[in-house]
Amino acid sequence: MGAVVSSLGAPLIPAIATSTSVSLASAQWTLTITVLVAVVATPLMGALGDGRHRRPAVLTALALVAAGSVIAALGTTSFPALLLGRALQGVGLGLAPVTIAVAGDVFSGERRTRTVATLSIVNAAGVGLGYPLTGALAQLAGISGAYWFGAAAALIALAAAWIAVPSTRSRPRKRIDLPGALLFALSITALLVATSQGATWGWTTQRTITLTAFALIIGAFWIWLESRTTHPLVDLKQLRLPPVLTAHATVLLGGIGMYLLLSLSTRLVQAPASSGGLGKTATVAGLMMVPQSIGSFTAPWFSRRASGFLPRRFRLPAAGFVMMLAMGLFTLWSHSIPGLVASILLAGTGIGMVFSTVPSLIVDSVNSDQRGSTLGFNQIFRYVGYSIGSVLTSIILTAHTPARSPYPTSSGYVVAALTGVAIWGVVALTSAATGSLRSASNSEGQNSA
Repeated sequence: MGAVVSSLGAPLIPAIATSTSVSLASAQWTLTITVLVAVVATPLMGALGDGRHRRPAVLTALALVAAGSVIAALGTTSFPALLLGRALQGVGLGLAPVTIAVAGDVFSGERRTRTVATLSIVNAAGVGLGYPLTGALAQLAGISGAYWFGAAAALIALAAAWIAVPSTRSRPRKRIDLPGALLFALSITALLVATSQGATWGWTTQRTITLTAFALIIGAFWIWLESRTTHPLVDLKQLRLPPVLTAHATVLLGGIGMYLLLSLSTRLVQAPASSGGLGKTATVAGLMMVPQSIGSFTAPWFSRRASGFLPRRFRLPAAGFVMMLAMGLFTLWSHSIPGLVASILLAGTGIGMVFSTVPSLIVDSVNSDQRGSTLGFNQIFRYVGYSIGSVLTSIILTAHTPARSPYPTSSGYVVAALTGVAIWGVVALTSAATGSLRSASNSEGQNSA
């Protein structure tokens, strides 16, 4: 459902602008509001998933996604209706950490590792397949057809969850940290709005600076409060655990690097040949996401093959190295469709290696009653990484855009790609360093035992 909800966003923005008679900048809010709701819902869903209310939380979230899809399908000419529908759909993005927490409880050993990896990849790579599917549905049946598809998918998922999701009513009551949830939502929402609207408002305008300062101040107060709360929304002491620290740092930096490549690819494909682009349609740009999904789905197979000679602590550094190769390939060979497909396919493999490994680090390191909240917190890091990646792409390409031209020069794409190489290099180095710490701590635990 996370993949479906994400796919019903960006590909439909031009059609939404036309059907509701609003600007593209305004239509972008149908994507932004979904992420903002997800930021609020994800930590709460994770906390509920750790306690007695996991099953009701999952069923309620799926019901809200179905309702939001129906509202959007019936209100395709009303911008407020579309905003409401997309806001309700955003709750569905908070399902991923709860689902992975369920797998962590139900399975153990190698089966748990494989299941968690599969769930993580479906959530990440499904978007690549969903983009062209959503575009095709919108062309055949209009915007409403795409949202009716979302409603049908949500109802099917709701029926499956009703049958399959186990109850946790036997767990002890767990107090939900509502003040912490409110402060966290305010801080992250302000930060995401500032970063997403900064290019439109101007990075040095009063609104952007005020929102950023507000986000940082509230965020600092939230950290102070969480460290002194008996039952915090997120146990920040877990950051002392090398696997959890590795997971959060990797998805933050990886989110930046991943968004850089995908954003550069879609913009380059649609830019006219006169500006160094490929001059293709938006449909072709959407299809360029498919190789990323294919690479991601095959990543676990490569990981299993490599497990015989590559220790687990080296898998994230290896993924960072694969992404460095992908960004380097983009730099050298992005002037053609085959080169672009090759770089995105390789990137999909690296992304799949990252997202199939990171949740397992958390599931294997955190107690059952804290997995959902920690996984939810990890997903927020991914959202923030995507947002920073979007800002970074905009800044670099704007700096290489000639006056009176809407398109950047080829050098802009090269600089942005090399920045991606550097970011993934940091991912490889930091994950290797924290992996060594994890290995050392495991050895100490075994010796003391």
